[in-house]
Amino acid sequence: MTGVSYLQVLRSGRLAGVIAGDAAGKLGDGMLFVALPLLALQMHGSLRPAAAVSIVISAPYVLAMALSLYFGAGRRRFDARLVVAVDGVLRAVAFGVLGLVADAGRISFGWLVTALAVGSGLRLMSTSGRRLLATGMAGERARLSVNGLLGTSDSLAMYVVGPALGGVLAAVTRPGIAVAVGGCAYLSLIVCAALARNASADTSAPTRSGWSVLRRNAVAYRLLVVDFLFNLFYGPVEVALPLLVTADLGAGAGALGTLWTCFGAGALTGAVLTGQLRRFPPQATVVVIIGGWAAAMVLLAVAAAVPVAAVALIVGGVVYGPFLAVAYTFLQDNLDDEDQQPVLTIYAAGIALAAPLGLGVGGPVVTLLGARGGIAASALVTAVLAPAVWWWIKPRAAR
Repeated sequence: MTGVSYLQVLRSGRLAGVIAGDAAGKLGDGMLFVALPLLALQMHGSLRPAAAVSIVISAPYVLAMALSLYFGAGRRRFDARLVVAVDGVLRAVAFGVLGLVADAGRISFGWLVTALAVGSGLRLMSTSGRRLLATGMAGERARLSVNGLLGTSDSLAMYVVGPALGGVLAAVTRPGIAVAVGGCAYLSLIVCAALARNASADTSAPTRSGWSVLRRNAVAYRLLVVDFLFNLFYGPVEVALPLLVTADLGAGAGALGTLWTCFGAGALTGAVLTGQLRRFPPQATVVVIIGGWAAAMVLLAVAAAVPVAAVALIVGGVVYGPFLAVAYTFLQDNLDDEDQQPVLTIYAAGIALAAPLGLGVGGPVVTLLGARGGIAASALVTAVLAPAVWWWIKPRAAR
């Protein structure tokens, strides 16, 4: 896997602007990651608080997954630049207005959920569209570096800076105001679309459906299964960690926050270092990432003190940080250009679906096995994926 460095990629002003616009939009995602649950707790009414938070977090993905599967599974192609721009306007208006109206107490919980779903309808298509725009502008040799930069912005904006800003704004003002301000960040996607240069999709040309591509391309559908399961098996860890900290390790909420910060710092470091992995075969890199994550979770499961758990999560973050960038590059390298849009759109929907399903599975697993047992079970089933990637996924011959 040969390529170019991050600095070489960023020398293109327009491409750097596209990546920066994408990062600013993800800052809004990070702010809403904190602000929306707080707004749900403020508005839940007769609903149980946990149910209200779950509904509000899930609502932005319902219509988005349906639209992604429609375009991904079908033969129609969408104009990536147009979708990114419309998504930026739609989410900025939706979250801006919703935040202010909710803060004024002029909207019911049901209408809030409905508006969140409609306002976020293009978010997954926009996510895959931005990746296609950026990698298309950079070219095949720079694909890993571009995917690595997109992964770096994921870690920094969505998991470090964004949640911190959202939490501070919600504390200093109110959750509704934080939601409105977070929505304004999506206006940067308009700039992202305006700077992108690659050609729009020809929606009238004969094309293959995403499902047809996946059926004929063993690497693509097998990698989708592996990516889905890897994200699914992460679920028990997220459920178990608070219990591990408070019950098994006898620590408090501050320790839990510290551990998540350690994971975020590790993931950011791993994402920054992604470009250095271009010298290694992508198949082997994916195997090492999956195996390394499983090993880090074993260390977490047996941790006897918070510092040991912190080391496990730092290592896990460093290992996990490059995963999506490497997996997407591996996928794109094994697809024809005209097949990338539908397959990446299906991938975005699949990864978005894996997270809530993993959390749903994680609850019963942790209840049955306890916090340490749940993390160990997650590590075990994840470890099985490593040899599966090695023996089951064979990259097609270079074109």
